[in-house]
Amino acid sequence: MATTSLERPLAARPSTWFVWAGMTAFGVFLLGILVAVVVDSFGRQWFDTWLPDGLTTERYAEAWDRFALGEVIGVTVGVAVLVVVISVLVGVPAAYVLARRDFPGKRAVMLLFLLPVLMPPITYGIPLATVMYSFGLGRTLTAVVLVNLVPSVPFVILTMTPFIEQINPAIESAARMCGARTWQVFTRVLAPLLVPGILAAAILVLVRTVGLFELTFLVSGPGSDTLVVAIYRGMTAAGGGEARQLISALSVIYTATMLVMLVVALRFVNPTQLVAQVKETRDD
Repeated sequence: MATTSLERPLAARPSTWFVWAGMTAFGVFLLGILVAVVVDSFGRQWFDTWLPDGLTTERYAEAWDRFALGEVIGVTVGVAVLVVVISVLVGVPAAYVLARRDFPGKRAVMLLFLLPVLMPPITYGIPLATVMYSFGLGRTLTAVVLVNLVPSVPFVILTMTPFIEQINPAIESAARMCGARTWQVFTRVLAPLLVPGILAAAILVLVRTVGLFELTFLVSGPGSDTLVVAIYRGMTAAGGGEARQLISALSVIYTATMLVMLVVALRFVNPTQLVAQVKETRDD
């Protein structure tokens, strides 16, 4: 029987096999690193053998006491929550103005907000840290929060601006015709519609803040270190660093924290659902 033009060959192209081979190799390599770190964090001694001499959970208890992880995690959560709240309170109204108003220099303002998101943090982190130390804010929680706001606020603005643009302006016009003022339109009409976008931006900022190293490291110190900075300080401590198993335990705790946040983000924030909700709102 002759084959039709719509039939496709079952054999994959060489390029497809190459891509799958590369992805598989990367996955195996990444999984191997994760398994090695987890096993090392539970190992007693591990030198030239395939497995440690014994397994124990003492490294986690020791790391908790040695690095004061209770305080470090508290600082990390506190900084992340403050950055999220301030970024949303500042970024959402600014995004509304950019989405609903046209003014001279609007493109330049958007480009200005885009720079901290695209540029490597170290390029503007050093001058920013210099300013913080000049004002006596170095090694304080205030400095840590302020430097994390520099990329976070523009990130919220850039995330929420297209989201607000997709909402039908006729909804606001109808509310104003009924006598609602600007702040009432924003809080009672737009706010419920913006909840999915705000939630998405907030979770992404939360994950970004917990994982941000460069800016936090430049201005933090004892009592203001976040978890990722504490791991680095432990690796580079005087005398060759801390015991490898302690650093592995810290890394496992940090990785588990990030995974929990990512799972929460994927559980409660679905990009496909967000787009669908915005389209339905615009059609209405």
